[in-house]
Amino acid sequence: MGILKTLKRDIQAALERDPAARNALEVVLCYPGFHVLFFHRIAHWLWRHGRYLSARFISQMGRFFTGIEIHPGARIGPGFFIDHGMGVVIGETAEIGENVTLYHGVTLGGKSLERVKRHPTLGDNVVIGAHAQIIGPVKIGDNSRVGAGSVVVNDVPDNCVVVGVPGKVVYKDGRRVERFDLHHDELPDPVAEALQCMLERIQSLEEEVERLKRHERKGGNDGTPLY
Repeated sequence: MGILKTLKRDIQAALERDPAARNALEVVLCYPGFHVLFFHRIAHWLWRHGRYLSARFISQMGRFFTGIEIHPGARIGPGFFIDHGMGVVIGETAEIGENVTLYHGVTLGGKSLERVKRHPTLGDNVVIGAHAQIIGPVKIGDNSRVGAGSVVVNDVPDNCVVVGVPGKVVYKDGRRVERFDLHHDELPDPVAEALQCMLERIQSLEEEVERLKRHERKGGNDGTPLY
């Protein structure tokens, strides 16, 4: 697929996934996610043809104008949509399938200093919530979603919903595998959960103390075992 056809798919993706987008001209003129893809498609072509310095320079121009950083070596499929986009970082060996959506602040980062595959691979129809961090050469399967603010360091199968730090699968193939029912903007509150556990434990201890007091008042002859 040529650059122009791919960019046309990118415009259509914005129109389909952003209800604020009214027409193609608005996307072309006003959407930084599309602007950075314009720079990236050219930079990636230069990168594949060995024009590394030119590719890096064009990618830096895209970063300067949009606040979105995409390494020219990253491979991005058609229909890619970055909503808002500020602060998005996509590393050199990242691979992104078709019809993927990223929200602002997302990082597709690496964790190795070696010249190897060190950035994530996203399958088709993946959605990554705002400020989520996908670290290392992990694979996010087709049709999966990662919740806002999550940190993913392990592979995610197809058709899953992942939330938390570190990210855990809470839905798989439409079935809940943990007790959270979440969209990418709804995450568990670990502080609230810890407090709830403490309250439940305190209540249990208070009930135990009260039982021991009753036992003592009755002289320990009510037949109720202490333990």
